[in-house]
Amino acid sequence: MAESQQDVSEKPAGEYKQGLDPQLPTDPGDGRPENTCVELVLKVRIQSPRENDFIEVELNREELSYQNLLKVSCCELGIEPEQVKTIRKLPNTLLRKDKDILRLRDFQEIELILMKNGSSELEEYTPSLIEKPCYNSNAAKLTY
Repeated sequence: MAESQQDVSEKPAGEYKQGLDPQLPTDPGDGRPENTCVELVLKVRIQSPRENDFIEVELNREELSYQNLLKVSCCELGIEPEQVKTIRKLPNTLLRKDKDILRLRDFQEIELILMKNGSSELEEYTPSLIEKPCYNSNAAKLTY
C-alpha cells in the first residue's frame, strides 16, 4: 500500500488535478451551458448589385425583436430605419415579426432591402450599356 501512495505523490505537480479535466466543459453554475453568449451576432448588409460585403452586428439576446434588429442594423450601416422596405434572411426568407427574429442563430446572413426615394420600389441601379465603357479607344489603335 505504501507503493501506491508513493506512485501518486511522484507525479509532477500540475500534470493532473483531480476534478479539473481541461477537455470537459465547465458548468458556470447558473443552469445554462458555458458557450451560451449574451449576444447574438448577425452578418448584415444592404442589398446592392455593387457591394456584397457584410458587417457583423451584435444584438442582446434578451432584447431580440424586429424593431431592435432594424434599429441596430440601421445604426451600424449608417441609414435611417424609414429607408428599409424589408429584412431578408438569406438566401430567401423575409423576416416579418419578433418570432422570426427569435429563431435566428449566430452568424446568419441578413439583408436590408431599401426603398427608392421613399417609394416602395427597390433601390437597384444597374448602369445601362451607354454608361458602361464598352469601347476601348487605346485598343483600337493597336496594330497586330
